[in-house]
Amino acid sequence: MEDRRRKVVIVGGGTAGWMAAAALVRLLPNACSVRLVESAEIGIVGVGEATLPHLRAFVQTLGIDEADFMKTTHATFKLGIDFRDFGRIGDSYVHPFGDFARPVANVPFYHYWLRMRAEGRRDSIFDYSVANAMGAANRFAPPSTDRGSLMSTISYAYQFDATLFAPYLRTYSEARGAVRTEGRIVSVEQHPESGDVASVTLENGERIEGDLFIDCSGFRSLLLGGTLSEGWEDWSDWLLCDRACALPCTPPPGPIEPYTRVTAMSAGWRWRIPLQHRVGNGYVYSSAHLSDEDAADAIGAAIEGTAMADPRILKFRAGRRRRSWSHNVVAIGLASGFLEPLESTSIYLVQAAITQLVELFPHGPIEPADRDEFNRLVDLEYDRIRDFLILHYHATSRDDSDFWNHVRTMRVPDSLHEKIELFRTEARVARYSEGLFLEPSWVAVYVGQGIIPSVWDQRADAPDSLSVSQAMDQLRGQIGQVVAGLPDHKAFIAQRNASIPEPVR
Repeated sequence: MEDRRRKVVIVGGGTAGWMAAAALVRLLPNACSVRLVESAEIGIVGVGEATLPHLRAFVQTLGIDEADFMKTTHATFKLGIDFRDFGRIGDSYVHPFGDFARPVANVPFYHYWLRMRAEGRRDSIFDYSVANAMGAANRFAPPSTDRGSLMSTISYAYQFDATLFAPYLRTYSEARGAVRTEGRIVSVEQHPESGDVASVTLENGERIEGDLFIDCSGFRSLLLGGTLSEGWEDWSDWLLCDRACALPCTPPPGPIEPYTRVTAMSAGWRWRIPLQHRVGNGYVYSSAHLSDEDAADAIGAAIEGTAMADPRILKFRAGRRRRSWSHNVVAIGLASGFLEPLESTSIYLVQAAITQLVELFPHGPIEPADRDEFNRLVDLEYDRIRDFLILHYHATSRDDSDFWNHVRTMRVPDSLHEKIELFRTEARVARYSEGLFLEPSWVAVYVGQGIIPSVWDQRADAPDSLSVSQAMDQLRGQIGQVVAGLPDHKAFIAQRNASIPEPVR
């Protein structure tokens, strides 16, 4: 019987390519066939990934056992991101994955905190985050489904070895019908009339035709940026960092922290991502303010264990393609755009694009309306994440280097300026129904980096001060009791790993 499914050709493997393949063979097995072309000569860009909680939904949607996935990729749990020295040298705060307590009378908790702060109370809003308290104590347990439980206020993500994630998904995808072809693409053929991509030709002469091409070729953007010459929107005036120096090291003895640490440096910032078998480290920096050699020296001096490789320099630029879907080519991942990993958004952007493609996957000929909607949603994701990242740089009082002087005083996008002023003057977080980073995330960075309003929602004035203060004391005590009863993060992982049978070889 003739196969009437649409032929999907994925150009490039890695995290983006195999995530796309896995989603399509799982969710659209009767709508498309999947062929992925990759060359072993082209390595994986990933250097050890920290993620956002959304990836859990992706893993669940694929029907993957979380414990098996985490054991295979040496993953740890992640409850948030610990930011250090961003507002001022010596400051620190956590962007937790979860809420700051629960709203009271439909008023977000931070308004009550602002009121009590103005009345002289001096505790931190971060004291009211369960995820933050768990991270500080190096403890972990999954969220509760009981809305009345404090453990229902948290979420979590993963930290894993990116070089193991793609092979894991490859095994998954091939078992469900995806076909992998090894080879390097040397030419691309377009339809003479429509301009659509008709086929790609490999170095060995093999010609591969397709109906829909997914460009996961990384920064090269072979099809979208190369063949179709889709324009680039450059954001390097706002996001100055254009390089990273990565250096893994052996893990130090002791606990495994359930969070990513990010520390501001003179020309950017460095990351620390604890995995089961090693610690990922790196310095993301502006090459206009720091040399590659000095970046390598700085990260080498900062690691806590023994280096497991030589420093590796990665070059990039911040921005996105003006359209991520053009003709019959959809770009996903680095082929579509890049935003530095300050808030661990790289895999989320891959996942978001895949989700939209699955929902808008063509039934027949590609409809311009579907293509336009895909581009609108992808652009929205990039634009809002861009603003959130710029906030971390711009909301600082640091003046100790040319880099920080520049980002502190630069003109930011109007969309971000309006968000900052809305919070500064009215204590309101801009709300939206689509896109990443909702109210608790913005509050964490605003307050953590010193943007603290002197006003609050007037409904928070309804209860008397004593009642509010006593309730806050009680909440802090409850959080402490809950966290004290949770298992150690490292022990929790070890117990789960021990419960998984070793594969038969």
